[in-house]
Amino acid sequence: MTESRLVTVVDDDDAVREALSDVLQAFGFAVAAFASAEAFLAFKDMERTDCLVLDIAMPGMTGLELQRELKRRGLRIPIVFITAHADQTVRSRALAAGAAEVLFKPFTEAALVDAVRAALILPR
Repeated sequence: MTESRLVTVVDDDDAVREALSDVLQAFGFAVAAFASAEAFLAFKDMERTDCLVLDIAMPGMTGLELQRELKRRGLRIPIVFITAHADQTVRSRALAAGAAEVLFKPFTEAALVDAVRAALILPR
């Protein structure tokens, strides 16, 4: 199945960022990847992003702070959060703020792809 939608991965861990990008590309998605929220915000084609796969805990601006900044700018990009910290409180806050899904590491390729596909059908 070929997807033409742009999925952007933001994670400060090089290995995780590359692995997620590889998985999403293998499923036919166009992928852009960034090591920080600040780098993503500087991306001139940021608004082309159809779904954001976003780490919650990063140095500098966190994923939750980026979510708030996008909302402040009026950008309604569906977000699939990923985190190594299985904290249901943070998950609840992210979902209440509009996240499509929160996945706890480690998660399966299928869970990632299913979450992204579900996020892509949400109204923007």
